[in-house]
Amino acid sequence: MTNAPILLLGGLGKTGRRVADRLEARGVAFRAASRSTPIRFDWDDESTWDTALAGTGAIYLVPPAEHLDIAAIGPLLARAGDRRVVVLSARGADYAGEPALERAVRENSPEWTVLRPSWFAQNFSEGVFAAGIEAGELALPTRDGRDAFIDAEDIADVAVAALTEDGHGGQIYDLSGPEAISFPDAVARIAAARGRPISFGYRTPAEFAATTPGELGQFLGALLGGIAQGNADYVSDGVRRALGREPRSFDDFVARTFSPEPSEPVQA
Repeated sequence: MTNAPILLLGGLGKTGRRVADRLEARGVAFRAASRSTPIRFDWDDESTWDTALAGTGAIYLVPPAEHLDIAAIGPLLARAGDRRVVVLSARGADYAGEPALERAVRENSPEWTVLRPSWFAQNFSEGVFAAGIEAGELALPTRDGRDAFIDAEDIADVAVAALTEDGHGGQIYDLSGPEAISFPDAVARIAAARGRPISFGYRTPAEFAATTPGELGQFLGALLGGIAQGNADYVSDGVRRALGREPRSFDDFVARTFSPEPSEPVQA
């Protein structure tokens, strides 16, 4: 690796923010580029691409959720030349063959690493499930299906290792936590940490899709429905392969994130 800055595309998201924090702590130069940053990057405006890429030596690529069609990724990476690329994909993305996202990275980048994480533990605190947790009722299409939730801190650790260290090129890391647990169990653990009841209920994939605008709702509804069929009920070894240690547990995440809510003041 050179001392050239690392370009973070998705640097304001759940994993991107954590990658940025780690790079800053290590004294590694980076550039987080988006539509709202001083150096702009817009997937829909190719005139912003070259300025964002200029002078960088590696890319952390998080495809934006609103771009389920990843047709722009190949042309972007073709401009990126010989830069190291670490891309955030998803565990199980290869169920129907090589995903178009990963193929675009592999075909256009001489040194690439693919991260395939399970559902993020942080979805319960800062993602798609957070509103239900706060409201005291989370309803999903998952039934009792289980997932080995990955801590976003572990994703960031693996991403930074792949961006800054040798030995990760050409690797596909399936990332998960150390145990598969059901969504009702996850909610129960959060409720116990919070010290208040939080219920879990069922919502069909179509009903769930209606709560999220556009194609993303349908996409997430289908994924969550697949969990009910047991599609995610397994543990992956990617964190251990990449970092030589075990992944953080869901209980670790809950203990760090959900503290007991304060009691109501006693009326005099």
